[in-house]
Amino acid sequence: MRRASSSVPANIAEGCGRESEVEFKRFLVIANGSATELEYFLILVKDLNLVSEKDIIELVGKVDQLKRSLNKLISKINTTSK
Repeated sequence: MRRASSSVPANIAEGCGRESEVEFKRFLVIANGSATELEYFLILVKDLNLVSEKDIIELVGKVDQLKRSLNKLISKINTTSK
């Protein structure tokens, strides 16, 4: 979970340092994949009863918001690069 959660901002930062919008978009997609991986791990720890359901619901909501924000940014890049 730590690796997946730290991978999200690391990929966004790496994408910002790239030369083109196409490369930036690619790293945003990778960041979105890491967020999805984190979401899976949250579901897993909930199923294993390692964390309270209340905490998981809050964290899944935050990850969902992050994924929606990434998808909006990816969509904006798609419309500006056409």
